[in-house]
Amino acid sequence: MSDPKTPESKPSGASSAKRPAKRELTMEHRLMLAFALMGIVLIGSTYLMPKPPEEAPKSASKAPATAASEIKPAPAPPVERKAGVEKTAPPKTASIAGATEETAVIETDLYRIEFTNRGAVARSWILKAFKDSNGKPLDLVNPKLQGKTVYPMAVRFHSGQSAEPLNTPLYAMRLIEGGIGIEFEYSVAPWYARKRLLFKKGSYLTTLESEVRNSGTPKPHLIYWRGGFGDASVIGAAAATSTVRFDLAANEVKLLTAADAGGAPGGYQAHRGRFSFAGIQDAYFAAVALPDTNRDFEIHSLSDSIENSIDGKYDPHPGVALGGDAVNRFEIFVGPKDTDLLKSISPRLEQLVDFGWFAFLAKPLFLALHWLNAGYIHNYGWTIVIITVIINFLLLPLKISSLKSMKKMSELQPQIAAINEKYRGMKMTDPRKQNQQAEVMELYKKHNVNPVGGCVPMALQIPFFIAFYKVLSAAIELRGASWLWVEDLSRPETIPIRILPVAMVVTQFIMQKMTPATSADPAQQRVMLMMPAFLGFMFYGVSSGLVLYWLTGNLVGILQQWFFNKTFHAPAAAPPAAAPKKKAK
Repeated sequence: MSDPKTPESKPSGASSAKRPAKRELTMEHRLMLAFALMGIVLIGSTYLMPKPPEEAPKSASKAPATAASEIKPAPAPPVERKAGVEKTAPPKTASIAGATEETAVIETDLYRIEFTNRGAVARSWILKAFKDSNGKPLDLVNPKLQGKTVYPMAVRFHSGQSAEPLNTPLYAMRLIEGGIGIEFEYSVAPWYARKRLLFKKGSYLTTLESEVRNSGTPKPHLIYWRGGFGDASVIGAAAATSTVRFDLAANEVKLLTAADAGGAPGGYQAHRGRFSFAGIQDAYFAAVALPDTNRDFEIHSLSDSIENSIDGKYDPHPGVALGGDAVNRFEIFVGPKDTDLLKSISPRLEQLVDFGWFAFLAKPLFLALHWLNAGYIHNYGWTIVIITVIINFLLLPLKISSLKSMKKMSELQPQIAAINEKYRGMKMTDPRKQNQQAEVMELYKKHNVNPVGGCVPMALQIPFFIAFYKVLSAAIELRGASWLWVEDLSRPETIPIRILPVAMVVTQFIMQKMTPATSADPAQQRVMLMMPAFLGFMFYGVSSGLVLYWLTGNLVGILQQWFFNKTFHAPAAAPPAAAPKKKAK
């Protein structure tokens, strides 16, 4: 009978599997769509998750424990030491199990992890150096996991077999390796299971060992991390989480969301092969195994329906199971996706930081921000300001060309108005109406004017805007970075009225008024004046660093526009040709 807490199903792709739920557009796609619509408006305005039978000796101090030193290690099976290797001898008693449910805390300079001997799992995995979006210590274990599914480090079997006999009993638990390692053991016929986790001071790497036997026969299994991962306090936490693996055969990173894993709770996809790393991640943190690349390794991507921490609704959260052998031993990295840290562990691990489609621009931008901040500025807000100023001045020649084109278009408005008046009242089906646009384009050509030149200043900012968005949403270095009143540049402002978006709208309006009008049509001018309000609506919910980039660009643009208006004067356009007089009959 299947364990209701650890539902198993056929791998997705089987005929009975449900279709993945339809995915919503990502923020990146929404932004690109919004800018595409803006471009159309601009151009169009120009053209139109059993009790043991025998009581064993106590294994650890009773809960709750507050530190590793408070845990009294339980008597352990005799240990043989040979050539510096620690090896647990086969148990002399028929059964090994815990007497009561107890907890133990492993604490290093980087971690505070709470384990329980009920199922030999981790109930909490706190990263000391980081806070969640509510300012509390960041717990990578979903706080809504209680009673929904199993906790991290639980056991999973293949082929739909329930692992309840190993995920619900009380294990014998003892601290090892000076208090920064822990071992669990359970032996009640027909099952035998052992788990060991060895931590390192000053490191996010942990060695995980697991062994399972049934009636003395080695039993292949995997180790779980279910019900989501990372900072569950942020909006859209489930959507930002996925399973991840670097497939050596394909030489690429592959991601699976909860929907990709089968959509419905219990659905999963299994992959076995050679992987540089495999596990689960959110935008800024990861828990990945670093297996032996000379052997096959297995990863199962799962889906769990867990209540989110924002509005109480249930969302599909991805989960993962790793291993696949009867005896598993591999290192796991559980920590921040810091590029320098990841690179020092494994060059390929750096690819956990995904800059998306605009990596060609986002990665150099991040490197520039990181270098300037670490070496000189020491504040990412001011670093964004300085980088934005530099970008705007590097693009100045192109902006000047665009401004010249707009100035010329402004000077040509009387002649364009005369052409429009000439064809006024004609129906669109009238063949002569086609000549109107031809005459306007001929006028532009004659005066060397680019009719879409007015779109260039905004178009030039869009690639950098998307690159800044990817940096702010992927680089852990900018998570929690403050600037003046802004608490976190990677998130919107937390004050009642967000100052940066409001200031951005004001400066956008000023710059719009300073820019020469490229159309004499009052309706088109009103559409252009609505653009700041549209941008303000779009920017109000995005990260503060992104708004700071655009606001700084506006301020630089206002100065450049003022200077241009003072120094450049377009040659006077020739007056519109008088309409030929009709000959008297």
